[in-house]
Amino acid sequence: MRLIRGHRAARDLIVPCSADNPLPALREAMHELDLSMPVWLPRHQADWEAFRLTRFTQEHFLDSVNFDRMEISYIAPEEERKPPRFTE
Repeated sequence: MRLIRGHRAARDLIVPCSADNPLPALREAMHELDLSMPVWLPRHQADWEAFRLTRFTQEHFLDSVNFDRMEISYIAPEEERKPPRFTE
């Protein structure tokens, strides 16, 4: 997760996440950052399914936030990124 002000990252946070269900990790991150949970819209779900990335702006939060946008993305564990090794 990255909080962005202007063109700079104001804060980064890494939380264990499931690629298929990011909401528990998002809740954990929001709790750690002391922020309210943003509204998860169908657009966010579509972006997540297509790119494993989605963005939130002030309009997605009930409370006022001190950043321009929040980006969440999935970083695959190394074992998911490595091609399988062939053994003979």
